[in-house]
Amino acid sequence: MKIIIVGCGKVGYTLAEQLTEEGHEITVIDTNSNKLEHALSVLDIQGIEGNGSSFRTQLEAGIKDSDLLIAVTGQDEVNLLCCLIAKKAGNCNTVARVRNPEYNEEIKYLQDELGLSLAINPELACAVGIAHLIEIPSALDFTSFAKGRANLIKLSIPDNSFVHNMSVYEFSTKVNANTLICAIERGHEVIIPDGNTTLFQGDNMYVIVPPYEIHPLLSKIGIKSKPIKSVMIIGGSTIAYYLTKLLEAAHVRVKIIEQNLAQCEHLSELLPNTLIIHGDATDRQLLLEEGIDETDAFVALTQMDEENLVLSLFANKVSSAKIITKVDKVSFEEVIDDLPIGAIACPKNITAKSIIQYVRAMQNSFGSNIETLYRMLDDKVEALEFHIRQDSKVTNTPLMELNLKKNLLICAIIRNRKIITPSGKDTILNGDTVIVVTTNKGLKDIKDILN
Repeated sequence: MKIIIVGCGKVGYTLAEQLTEEGHEITVIDTNSNKLEHALSVLDIQGIEGNGSSFRTQLEAGIKDSDLLIAVTGQDEVNLLCCLIAKKAGNCNTVARVRNPEYNEEIKYLQDELGLSLAINPELACAVGIAHLIEIPSALDFTSFAKGRANLIKLSIPDNSFVHNMSVYEFSTKVNANTLICAIERGHEVIIPDGNTTLFQGDNMYVIVPPYEIHPLLSKIGIKSKPIKSVMIIGGSTIAYYLTKLLEAAHVRVKIIEQNLAQCEHLSELLPNTLIIHGDATDRQLLLEEGIDETDAFVALTQMDEENLVLSLFANKVSSAKIITKVDKVSFEEVIDDLPIGAIACPKNITAKSIIQYVRAMQNSFGSNIETLYRMLDDKVEALEFHIRQDSKVTNTPLMELNLKKNLLICAIIRNRKIITPSGKDTILNGDTVIVVTTNKGLKDIKDILN
């Protein structure tokens, strides 16, 4: 597809990189010549220096022949105007990043009136992800499929666990038959397991599990988990606002520490039931006085990755809290992976994943639709949710008879709102939702799971 991206910041560059890898023809528009030159020198894309909300600039970029325009500049109003002009000039699909909480309350109206195909709020999406991690304290990562009926959860196998040295087949028979292990991270190695794969303490495993099975599963594995009742948030950002609203609704006590006095006053008006503290969170004594050693969860959400990393390392040293760290750049993944900074939250990646999911759904022409796309393990593994809309080579045939690609696992079949943990005798039927995990990139249709 021909895609125009307006904005070559962190999100725009990531989108251009990943969409180019998937074979799309990308043109990037930005007013910053340095950002454009860097992108053009690294990626196989076209670039235009100019204002993306200009009709002439969009014509120069080829809007009349484009399939999609994605506006991800730093200004919501510019993004919305870009999409409005693109819709009128090229009648193409449009995607806008919209971050302002005020606009978020009116997003349905804006989508209808401006003809937006998709509106992405990375801060809200990030806050929802963090709230899920707080809801399940032992989870290192979390995403939902089939409208919340199945969850993909990252868990670490603790020392002396019952499942240490157990095969995946034994796990399904002795621990939980409704849970399927779909990926294992061992050091920097990624494994798509079969029944003979052995589990070891220290492994991080991704499991598909129904919501009602989560806490019994944690107990059997030997993962101790207590409900989180208090959360300390560092940084009074938009993410902090959204997260606090979600946590207050779940009756969790929240304390926000913010250095900017004006932002503290603003948050106090928006969040009258939350304790807002004006202070410098890099002050060790302040954190101790505010109870960092007693809080159940610690979330570092400042605008600086380095500050978030240092704060989380300190929290890990002085408390047993659940730690969540916002990291935007992720420049040194190997180093970060080895640091005790808990779960990582990255708004940039959340935005890119959501948009790429939409792009794949757009180009699907075989009658099945990618409902959800989730990338994990440094983008080495993809989890995809397909909704089957017609019969094909993969339907009405026992799974054991399908010639599946290597390093691919059918993790769950949802039929009539019930989750089936598939065996070789199960079949995929028209109307099913199918969850697939694989290291193969670029699957666009359910038939792509076959060799």
